[in-house]
Amino acid sequence: MHRHGYKGRKFGRETDQRLALTRGLMCSLIQNTSITTTLARAKEIRRSTEKLITLAKRGGLANRRLIIARLNDIETASLLMDIIAPQVKRDSGYLRIEHAGYRRGDNAEMGTISFVDDIDFEITTEKKSDKDKTKPVKSAKKEDK
Repeated sequence: MHRHGYKGRKFGRETDQRLALTRGLMCSLIQNTSITTTLARAKEIRRSTEKLITLAKRGGLANRRLIIARLNDIETASLLMDIIAPQVKRDSGYLRIEHAGYRRGDNAEMGTISFVDDIDFEITTEKKSDKDKTKPVKSAKKEDK
């Protein structure tokens, strides 16, 4: 039997297990900006993660909801939309995969997947705290004359 037209890798798992695995790997990648996993897994999550980053760069409520549905994690989706996507300076090719040798136990080929651009998580948290400090406080009381 031929294998034409079958997209994606199966990883020897059922559909729900495979979906949970890819969601977990994508969330870890977004939270840590770099993870080391098997080369086949890294190549597979690169496809879906780059599509999510493109959606995040476009912005909008509908795209935010699509990202939340695909990641199944609201905090990670907001991290991607609000912090990572504005810092990405390219139109495609957001991730890189580097070979990281072989795993000791089963000699599986390992790879490190990471963002090409440098992502800084500290910049946005400082800007938000500075905005809160600079707001003047107005009193609600008015003087009667």
